[in-house]
Amino acid sequence: MLYELFGWIADNHIRSFAVFEYITLRAVLACATSLLIGLVAGPYVIRRLTALKIGQAVRSYGPQTHLVKTGTPTMGGALILISIGVSTLLWADWTNRFVWVVLLVTLGFGWIGWVDDYRKVVHRDPEGMPARQKFFWQALIGLIAALYLTFAVSAPATANIWPLMRDWVMSGFTIDLPTRTDLIVPFFKTITYPLGVFGFVALSWFVIVGTSNAVNLTDGLDGLAIMPTVMVGSALGVFAYVVGRVDYSKYLLFPYVPGAGEVMVLCAALAGAGLAFLWFNAHPAQVFMGDVGALALGGMLGTIAIIVRQEIVLFIMGGVFVAETLSVMIQVFWFKYTKRKYGEGRRVLRMAPLHHHFEVGGWKETQVVIRFWIISMMLVLVGLSSLKIR
Repeated sequence: MLYELFGWIADNHIRSFAVFEYITLRAVLACATSLLIGLVAGPYVIRRLTALKIGQAVRSYGPQTHLVKTGTPTMGGALILISIGVSTLLWADWTNRFVWVVLLVTLGFGWIGWVDDYRKVVHRDPEGMPARQKFFWQALIGLIAALYLTFAVSAPATANIWPLMRDWVMSGFTIDLPTRTDLIVPFFKTITYPLGVFGFVALSWFVIVGTSNAVNLTDGLDGLAIMPTVMVGSALGVFAYVVGRVDYSKYLLFPYVPGAGEVMVLCAALAGAGLAFLWFNAHPAQVFMGDVGALALGGMLGTIAIIVRQEIVLFIMGGVFVAETLSVMIQVFWFKYTKRKYGEGRRVLRMAPLHHHFEVGGWKETQVVIRFWIISMMLVLVGLSSLKIR
C-alpha cells in the first residue's frame, strides 16, 4: 500500500520518494512496523483473550510442572499473523507472485491452527482437531502451494505462470523445468539435482507440511519456538535478497529467481512480529502462540525456503525443529514396536518431544530454552556460511 503510494509520488511529484523502491529499506520498515504493532497491540490482545477465557488446556500426561500454566491465554499467534499481514501489505509489492503465495500459505495453516485451538479452549479438549483431519487440510493446502510454486519459480514473470502450466498439460506432463528449480546441495559449487515437475511438487509438499508440523512440535516451552523461527526466517531473508538479484546470485553461484527478493520484506516482517511476541511469551509466558501461530509460521518458513531454493539449508538451520520432530517419531515407533514384540511399550527418551526429555532430566525450563536458542544460532550461522563456502 505505502510502497505503491510512494512509488506514485516519486513518479509524479517528488523524486526522492524513489528511495522506497529499495527492498532493503522496505524490509527494515516492515520489521519496525510489525514490531511496533505487536508491542502496542499485545497487551490488548492478552486482555481480550483472558476476558474470553481462551486459556491453555495442558495435557495431563505432560510434565507436571506445566500444570501451573493451565489457563494462560493461548491463540496469541493471531497477533503474529496480524502483524505480519499488515506490515507486508504496507511495505511489500502487491504485484509480486511470491508475496501472495507466502501470505496465503501462512494464513491457510493459521486457519487450521485456529480451528484446532478453538476446539481446545471452547470444548476443553487438550487434543483439539483430530490428527487425520488436521493432516488432510495441511496436505491439501501444501499440495496446492507446491503445484503453484513449481511454475511460479520456473516462470520469469507472473504472466508466464499459467501459460507454463498449460504447456505442461499439453506436453503430456513431460515438460522440462529450468535449472533454477534444481535441488541445490549447499557447500558445493556445481552439485545440483534436477527434480522435474513431480519431484519439485513432492519435495515442496514435504518441506511445507513437514516444517509446519516441526515448528508446532517445538512450541512446548515459553519462547522456545519463536526465537529459532525469527533467526531462521531472518537468514532466509538474506538468501531471498541474494537469489533475487542478478549480480549477487551470479557472483555467489546461486540461481537467479526473478521476484524472489521481495520475500525479504516478509522475512523482516516475521522477525519483527516474532520479537514482539517474544516480549510477552518469555518465561513466565503471558500468552502462548498456540497452533494458530506455530503451524502458520512453520508453513511460512517452508514456503520461503522453496522460493529461495534452500530446502537443505532450511533443514540445517532448523536443526532444533528437526531434532524435536525426530524425537517424537523415534519415541512413537520404538514404543509401538516394543509393545508389539514384548507386550510392554518401552521408551527411548524420558518424554517426547526432546525439550521435555531434558526437563524431566532436571533442566529448568529457561535452561532448555536458552540452550536450544544457542544451538539454533550456531546452526543458522552454519547455514549462512553456505553463501560463500562453496
